[in-house]
Amino acid sequence: MTPTGLVDVHAHFVTDGYVAAARSAGVEHPDGMPGWPTWTAERHLGLMDRAGIGKSYLSISSPGVRFGDDSEARALAREVNAYGARVRAEHPERFGHFASLPLPDVEGALAEAAHALDELGADGVTVETNHHGLYLGDPRFEPLWEDLDRRGAVVFVHPTSPPHADALSLGRPRPMLEFLFDSARTASDLLLRGVLARRPRIRWILTHGGGALPLLADRMELFRTLLGPDSPGSAPGTVEQPDAVEQLGRLWYDMAGTPFPRQIPALDAAFGTERLLYGSDYCWTPAEAALAQIGTVDSAVRPSATDTWRDLTTRNAHRLFTHA
Repeated sequence: MTPTGLVDVHAHFVTDGYVAAARSAGVEHPDGMPGWPTWTAERHLGLMDRAGIGKSYLSISSPGVRFGDDSEARALAREVNAYGARVRAEHPERFGHFASLPLPDVEGALAEAAHALDELGADGVTVETNHHGLYLGDPRFEPLWEDLDRRGAVVFVHPTSPPHADALSLGRPRPMLEFLFDSARTASDLLLRGVLARRPRIRWILTHGGGALPLLADRMELFRTLLGPDSPGSAPGTVEQPDAVEQLGRLWYDMAGTPFPRQIPALDAAFGTERLLYGSDYCWTPAEAALAQIGTVDSAVRPSATDTWRDLTTRNAHRLFTHA
């Protein structure tokens, strides 16, 4: 039997111009990593064929597109989004695209979202867990969430380094630990500031099984109920919300990273697997490591007697992208 082709919602690309812009701003070791990866559509397609990946949704990873002022970030977002749209148009059955936004410039982000979604045909947008220290529940982002909620847009939330990362990371690459905590931190901000309740039509995707979130959801609910809606960091006057686990269970989660034997069972115990998606994290994860990760997915205990993890995540992806 031919294995089900995976749908990869967590796949990245870089361009020469993008890397040059980062390096000109002094970013040689993004998020504490050794250096920048290289990417071509041909190599990516080769990995997909080896791994049994039917389609990959491409995005720019951390550290995003802002290395200078608002105008430079807007120009770089427009440049990489045009590139991603071309790759998608050349291989429509194999690649999708999540457009980059020049946050924290909300006006620029609104303009770029409209351009990418309405003119380029992007499949969604990508944002980072924080934008120069502003987390996603910050009230300054509300006009963007209002627009994306109206559209019912897919919003892929990619982790990035937290503020003061040099002190927190103890010299280690931030994707190892800090990315996982920053995903939980921004999800808590969206929850506690009422964004998830106010903007239910946004289809949020969190990465790496939600990072530390499955282990913290009950604790967040405890503090939310003990301290009430007027506690610091909450949204005063917000209408009564469902509990934290219920709200967080409405988000989508990919399995990039180390899904088995522990990460996905923890996610399943917290939120279930009805919104679990596959993610490779290529090209930031090298091809051989991505193939090894798929090996763990294919060899893990099945989620049910009838489904493989390929079947489950691919069916979920089809639901996500057809608004079901």
